[in-house]
Parts: sequence; structure tokens; C-alpha cells
Amino acid sequence: MTAVPLNVAHVAVPGAIKIVRTLKAMGFIAYWAGGCVRDLIMGRSAKDYDIATNAVPDKVMELFPGAVAVGKSFGVVRVPVCGNWYEVATFRKDAEYMDGRHPSSITFSDPETDAHRRDFTVNALFYDPLEQQVIDYVDGRSDIARGVIRAVGVPADRFREDHLRMLRAARFAATLGFTIEPATENAIRGSAVWITLISAERIREELNRLLVEAKQAGDAIILLRDLGLLQMILPEVAVMEGVEQPPEYHPEGDVFQHTIIMLNEMKTDDYRLAWAVLLHDVGKPPTAQFKEGRWRFECHAKVGADAARVILERLKFSCDDRDVISFMVGNHMRFIDVKSMRRATLRRLVGAPTFLSEMELHRLDCASSHGDLVNHEYLLEFRRQMDSEPVLPEPWVNGRDIIALGIPEGPEVGVWRKKAYDAQLEGTVADREALLEWLREASRQ
Repeated sequence: MTAVPLNVAHVAVPGAIKIVRTLKAMGFIAYWAGGCVRDLIMGRSAKDYDIATNAVPDKVMELFPGAVAVGKSFGVVRVPVCGNWYEVATFRKDAEYMDGRHPSSITFSDPETDAHRRDFTVNALFYDPLEQQVIDYVDGRSDIARGVIRAVGVPADRFREDHLRMLRAARFAATLGFTIEPATENAIRGSAVWITLISAERIREELNRLLVEAKQAGDAIILLRDLGLLQMILPEVAVMEGVEQPPEYHPEGDVFQHTIIMLNEMKTDDYRLAWAVLLHDVGKPPTAQFKEGRWRFECHAKVGADAARVILERLKFSCDDRDVISFMVGNHMRFIDVKSMRRATLRRLVGAPTFLSEMELHRLDCASSHGDLVNHEYLLEFRRQMDSEPVLPEPWVNGRDIIALGIPEGPEVGVWRKKAYDAQLEGTVADREALLEWLREASRQ
């Protein structure tokens, strides 16, 4: 163990240092632990600073007023210091894992024992910020230098203990730009079926992070496939591979390859857009037909929207997420017709809350296939033309106005409200009075 000054300039550091100093002043061992140490060694900004200590939870809570025991049975306490919250965990040794996720019990231990029960060597490092010393019992610094994700100890044992670690290995490799070392990789392949035993919510959160944090989200999906995990958690995506497409529209290859290129081209922190990209052609495998000399996918967008909803429900996405993502999947082909759309239809399209995400999905779709961005440019120009006025202004007339014209209450009022708003959006009338007069004449016919 050698002195290793790290770049720890971060708003949370004063509190994290104060916790270590307080614990050490009372005679305890205290280090920063896990991902923050890895990130600082790599020169990355650490998001969270976790502290590991040999002080038991009751002593931690005694030393830090306002501390909350969030996992006391596992030795975890949340501590408020300098306006931020930190997790302080007691060094521990885990008993047997019974549910593929949590140990049946724990016993408090020492730093070396604690390091050896962690998932990957790059996450099993400690750092003493007062002595500026990295404490490495698992050769994690060497793995960081080599860009390798390696399980601590026997890989199969780590994945048997906690099945989610398999998906985390893929996420760490994809987000850090690392490779997975062969023994760890083989253990994942041999244990991939266990991932189906993990809760849908945890799988969803790992996939969300993988899609928006990976250096190349498409390569991350290929990694999941190569590890055998994609087939377990997203079989509808896995079966895209080998589904041929007409080369005049898709010279890049099959449906899976097209999606991978789109994901690699994508740069976003919006997980909804990322899922829309991943699933936009999920309706192609079930609709693929070779007709009239080429492959066709009739109604694949609608079929895809239904399939996306099933997938998102399975992964326990919120109702709002399911609605937005499946809407984008189901409507991603409508951009083909923008030049023939009425002005009112265009304004509704441009004024939709999902428009910018839909536009980016369309751009990625075209750029990753035939390369024709004419419709994309057309819509950008139309949107620029709308900069001087609301794309979707307040309607000039409402249901009461329409009833006052003699239209009976009921569904017909809604029909006329839409016609009136279309006329307003089209610019066929100049103002409210002209629109009311137009409605009088039209309703008499």
C-alpha cells in the first residue's frame, strides 16, 4: 500500500472527509469504499462517496446526530454531514445467500474480509483520504489499469450469491469501456439463466443505466447477447438477429444490426428515447414476409407498439413510461408522410410533448439505414417557421360555443371541436369571430 494522492475536488468531499476524520479520531478504521475509489483512480468524478468502517452501526449513529439506519441488519447507516447524505457501512462477512440476492445473515469483520466479499475487483478498493493511501487486497488497481472487469474470488460463487451481478458486470464493462476477463465471462454464460430469478424492477434499472451510460449502447447490447443475458431478459430483441431487410432501404444489414448501429449513434440521457430506439423495430420479426421480390413488414409499427408495451409491463415500467415509449414505437413510421400532411396535422405532430424525442428517433433511424434525412430537414424547417407563434395555440372556441350554435350535446360536439381547431391551425380563418361564422355555415350543410 502506497500513498496515492487522488483528485477529490467534489462538493461532497468535505463531508466524506469529515466522517473519516471523526471515526479515526475515536480510534476506528475508516476508508472511502467501492465505486468512488475506482472513479477517482480513473480520473472520473465520483457521484457518491461511501464510507466503510469497523465501527458498528450503533456507534456510528451515536457519533453522527441525525443518522438513519437504512440497513442496520447489514451494517448500513445513512449519515448527514455538511448538507449531504453518506452511506456508512461496517466491514462485514456475508453468510450464505439464500435468494440469489441477499445474504441470510452477516457478521462484522475487517477490511480485507470485507473486500473479498464484494463483487468485482475494481469495486473492492478502499482509500484513506487522510493518509492519501489506496488499500487494495484484490489487485483491483491493476485491473483498472488493464481495463478489466474481474469477479472477486471464484466468479461462479459471486454470481450464485447475487444473480444481478451478471448484469452489473456488463454495465460496468459498457460504461467504463472495459472488457470482462475470460473466467468471469464464462461464469456469466454458464449462469445466465439465473438472471430470470431477479426482480423485474432491478433488471429494469440496470438496463436503464446501461442504455444511457454506456460508451456505445449498441455494443452493450451485443455484450448482453454474447453473455447469454439478452436472450433471457429481452428475447424479443434477441430474435431480431437474422431478420433480413430490403437492401435498397437497409444496406447496413438485418434488423438487429440496424438497431445496434442506431444505439451506437445515439447520445442521450433520456432512457425513454433509448428504449424507443431499442424497441422501434421489435414488430418486424413477427411481421416479416417475403412478398413481391423483397422482405416486407406490414403494420410492424403497430405490432411493435403492442410488443413494446408487453415488454415494458414485464419490466414494471410506470404507466407513463409505457405510454410514451410505446407511442414513439407505434408512430415512428409516420415521418415518411410529413410532406403530404395537412398543416394542422403537422402542427399537432410538432407540438406533441414527445416531438423532439420522436425527431431524434427518426434521425437515428434514417442515418443508420438509407441516410435520407429530407423529411427530418423538412420538419426542422417547419418548426423554425413556427418559432414566432405557439405551435398549438389555445383553441378559439370550446364545447359551449359549439352547443350555442345548435349542435346537440354528445359526441358530435367533439367532432366539431376538432374541425374548428383544425381550421384554426390550418389558418383558413383569421380570428375567433371568423371561425364561429365558418362553423355556422359548415354545420348547416
